Amino acid sequence: QVQLVESGGGLVQAGGSLRLSCAASGRTFSSVAMGWFRQAPGKEREFVASISKDGSKTYYADSVKGHFTISRDNAKNTVYLQMGSLKPEDTAVYYCAAKMVYGSSYTPSTETEYRYWGQGTQVTVSS
Repeated sequence: QVQLVESGGGLVQAGGSLRLSCAASGRTFSSVAMGWFRQAPGKEREFVASISKDGSKTYYADSVKGHFTISRDNAKNTVYLQMGSLKPEDTAVYYCAAKMVYGSSYTPSTETEYRYWGQGTQVTVSS
């Protein structure tokens, strides 16, 4: 069982930056790949980024590649999403998710692959 709690959301102007954090409970954090997803009003939840359980591999949606960075600290049971050059279209509720994996370099990117989800944190980018 993995429980996830996101933090770090808020209101930011276009062009600004935010860093989201997702703290995981339990002693299995080093066994899970982690992902970030987002859901904008009136839209379906979409993949943002994922990171392998050992942190060696990352994968990004094309829409965020180059201005978002996912990272993790297994000693702190935390995954991060550094968001830069934010745009109004980045406004959404951001969710972190976890999936137990065996391969060290696996970076799942589809919603159905993830079993554990946080409650979400709101990010609003004003123009």
